[in-house]
Amino acid sequence: MGKAEICLEEVLGAFDFGDPVVGAIRYGQGHINDTFVVHTQPEDACCRRFILQRMSAAAFKRPGELMENIIGVTEYLGREIESRGGDREREALRVIRPRNGAPYYTDRDGGAWRLYPFVEGTVCYQTARTPELFAASGRAFGQFQRRLQNYPAHTLHESIPRFHDTEDRLAKLKAAAAADKLGRAERCGAELRFMLDREADCSVALQALRSGVLPLRVTHNDTKLNNVLMDRNTGEGICIIDLDTVMPGLAINDFGDSIRFGANHSAEDERDLSKVNLDVSLFAIYTQAFLEGAGGALTAEEIAYLPWGAKLMTLECGIRFLTDYLEGDVYFHIQREEQNLDRCRTQCKLVSDMEAHWDELAAIVKQHQQACAAS
Repeated sequence: MGKAEICLEEVLGAFDFGDPVVGAIRYGQGHINDTFVVHTQPEDACCRRFILQRMSAAAFKRPGELMENIIGVTEYLGREIESRGGDREREALRVIRPRNGAPYYTDRDGGAWRLYPFVEGTVCYQTARTPELFAASGRAFGQFQRRLQNYPAHTLHESIPRFHDTEDRLAKLKAAAAADKLGRAERCGAELRFMLDREADCSVALQALRSGVLPLRVTHNDTKLNNVLMDRNTGEGICIIDLDTVMPGLAINDFGDSIRFGANHSAEDERDLSKVNLDVSLFAIYTQAFLEGAGGALTAEEIAYLPWGAKLMTLECGIRFLTDYLEGDVYFHIQREEQNLDRCRTQCKLVSDMEAHWDELAAIVKQHQQACAAS
């Protein structure tokens, strides 16, 4: 029995489910939080389900700030959805407070727990099996930007400080390479040079933010396909989930992380780099869908910087994999030797591909920007 299961009965009693609880089992494929689906049985209706999570104390040191972000954003989204005639209960998460009225429940061992209603009639995909599915996720994340365009991003806490500070990420890589505590630097000289040759790139988006060219936005910061609930009947993305990393940031980073994750067909740790390639057609499909979903919420400058978002999120991820490799694989879990180095190499290959198609990516963005403006 895991540590979360030991406290489960206590935690279930801390929330008012409205009906008797008849079961609670582990749920989903997440690796950070402990997630359970709770089944309740009303007297004369079908079973009702809830998602109960124990937030990772290792990943999130300040659960109060994290939940303040989530409650603020979900309540704002709910009002926005209702004002447009949407279904608030299906299109945005809703935090159910424990009986004591706190934002979350703290168990006897100090674990922090939260509760959401289960969004029925949806499915969560781990990979984009079709271009249409990738596009649906793009529309959903674009719509996330549109719905939150007027939210005061500066009021949100940084749930992970300096998460997308690419300058800081590179500085940490340099420090890890200089320390070389495991004697691994010689084995990754080419990858180190690749990152250092792009030191100026690491400042592009941050400098645009500092100079006011790019605005601070509410950003999700983990825009993978599996963080969108898809309607089982229509195939459209209806609800963005996993809001732990919602914080102030750049919209181009949310766009870019989706491209890094979805616009190629290889595994993240693929050893055969000939299989690692940017799929420009998927970039185009996602760009169109993201801009359609955003519906004019982004500035012209943000749209022009979208290729930079893709390149920088991929470069940053490669930097993080390489730093962890040099430091002894202490952050990203590995199943084999040099897996983090292989992960770094795939990101380098994707960055190189983006650079080779740079003018084409910019033209695609401009084309879809004009199409959205004309529609």
